[in-house]
Amino acid sequence: MLRLPALAGIAAALSLSPAAAQAAPASAPAANVAATAAVSYQTVKVGKLNIFYREAGPKDAPTLLLLHGFPTSSQMFRNLIPLLADRYHIIAPDYPGYGQSDMPSMDSFTYSFDNLADVIGKFTETLGLTRYALYVQDYGAPVGYRLATAHPERVSAIVVQNGNAYDEGLDNDFWVPVKKYWADKSEANAAPLKEGMELKATMWQYTEGVRDVRHISPDAWALDQAYMDRPGNKAIQLEMFYSYGTNPRRYPEWQAYFRKYQPPMLIAWGKNDKIFPPAGAYPYLRDLPKAELHLLDTGHFALEEDSAAIGALMREFLGRVLSRGK
Repeated sequence: MLRLPALAGIAAALSLSPAAAQAAPASAPAANVAATAAVSYQTVKVGKLNIFYREAGPKDAPTLLLLHGFPTSSQMFRNLIPLLADRYHIIAPDYPGYGQSDMPSMDSFTYSFDNLADVIGKFTETLGLTRYALYVQDYGAPVGYRLATAHPERVSAIVVQNGNAYDEGLDNDFWVPVKKYWADKSEANAAPLKEGMELKATMWQYTEGVRDVRHISPDAWALDQAYMDRPGNKAIQLEMFYSYGTNPRRYPEWQAYFRKYQPPMLIAWGKNDKIFPPAGAYPYLRDLPKAELHLLDTGHFALEEDSAAIGALMREFLGRVLSRGK
């Protein structure tokens, strides 16, 4: 069964080696640009699909492509975008079946990570994005790494926030029932995964491991749950759980990409995450010894509690590794 610890308690921080990671900043500067970071909400046609996206910042600035996780949408970036949009051109799409993008039926669209990456790749081409830095979290990692390995010349840098590319990151209790489903796609094995699509589980993703649950907006999990409660969407999410089993097979390819191309990487990781714990963060340093690793005292959706800290890390990191222009 998926383990859903009581929401009233906040998990203790994991015990981590100080030599393995840099400490997160004790405090972040005040928001820089909220007044100048008007966000537009748009939809573009990609094939037969309407893909929704958020856009902000000057179009002649370096582009950041923000790729969301499960079960959320581009709304997870609502607090981060204003912190960066004075300096960067920001694009944050919703995948098919998520947020405000089209949710085609499973009869007309194959829900898989290969297909999501294909749609988002075509989305970037439709918008004329020829060069971009990636922000990947949760599902955003297997989508983004497919884009990176297909077109390494397009990726200027990568920011990873609780997004996995190593077997070590899946070696924990959360993934036990998921791996059973990969091995045997039966109704019995699907049952515990379906529990992970209900409100209690969605709330747990947002609140487990945070410092202060009072600072986590209930609007976030309420919105995600409303999208997931749409007729047919939970079947889509179950199919995506199954498709996640295709990702570990791609890990050697992604790791080879890291070693060969050495993309500048910032790792800002919620260290109390029970889904993707820091065991999945450290291995990046094997392949990218110059990567920056910061462990934040928060959970899976680190932007809910630490958007200011992550925004500050990104401004410093991207300011060093990116030059103006796409």
